[in-house]
Amino acid sequence: MSATILAVDDDTRSIETLRRVLEREQYTVRIARSGIEALAEIKQQMPDLVLLDVSMPGMDGFEVCRRLREHEETQLLPVAMLTGLNDDESRIMGLENGADDFINKPFERPVLLARIRSLLRVRRLTDQLESTERVIFTLAATVEARDPYTEGHLRRLAAYSHALAQEYGCEPRKAQYIRYGGLLHDIGKIGIREAVLQKQGPLTTEEFAEMRRHPEIGAHIVSPLRFATEVGPMVLHHHERWDGQGYPHGLVGENIPLGARIIAVVDSYDAMTTNRPYRQGLPIDEAIRRLREGRGTQWQTELVDLFVGIVQRGELPHVEDVLQSRGNK
Repeated sequence: MSATILAVDDDTRSIETLRRVLEREQYTVRIARSGIEALAEIKQQMPDLVLLDVSMPGMDGFEVCRRLREHEETQLLPVAMLTGLNDDESRIMGLENGADDFINKPFERPVLLARIRSLLRVRRLTDQLESTERVIFTLAATVEARDPYTEGHLRRLAAYSHALAQEYGCEPRKAQYIRYGGLLHDIGKIGIREAVLQKQGPLTTEEFAEMRRHPEIGAHIVSPLRFATEVGPMVLHHHERWDGQGYPHGLVGENIPLGARIIAVVDSYDAMTTNRPYRQGLPIDEAIRRLREGRGTQWQTELVDLFVGIVQRGELPHVEDVLQSRGNK
């Protein structure tokens, strides 16, 4: 199946040249003659590559590229900017707005095709990464399915983590990574024996040691993700404590990654308020009391106070309001 290329340019001659050259190479070519039209075309059907003119009336190519990079669906879409401007300032501006490459006008056919082939190879690698992510998110769901008493836990953790990250003032991309951390934090439990996971009584010393391995197993599982550098530390350290008495590395205070600190608070709240086969969930007021009791020892004081505020204002998200993750699309 041929790749689909969206060519965006208000210059008719340039567009016709691109169409002729690309169709001769068996590419499927779609055309947009403005930045607004380009965004609408991409929203309607995702291309494999965008060739984007820099100088267009209204919304220029820099702004189109910037908007594409703001959205998760188009963050990794390859974009080559078409420019007659050969100055460093324009190239720097393009790179700052997320361009992957530059192709000079007038086009040199061998150079144009070589750049396109290179960018399409990147697209294929990206598709492979996204396939890996779908598998890993599916694995996370299977972990939850092994324990019927924690149904909805991962989706709640994703929603609660995201809400607390926003309340803390995290910028949108960081808050989204923390949402992923909430969803994937327990994925390492897939490496723990079912007899240990579902045991209703106290764990033996050996069983507890096995259970404590799940953060390290989880960090290893998520390592192929393109956002592993952000999410991996959250998975690895979500059982650390503010006072250094947690595991696996006994990190103290702000040495614990922020996402892991956030997940630790909301994970504890969800565990306290959820029914289990051996006990009923605690009333919300009692869960809040215990969170406050653990401020400055088990959890960061500021995060506990912010989360309690969300709960008391009735702003804690409901599971049904949680947006589906990339892996569940």
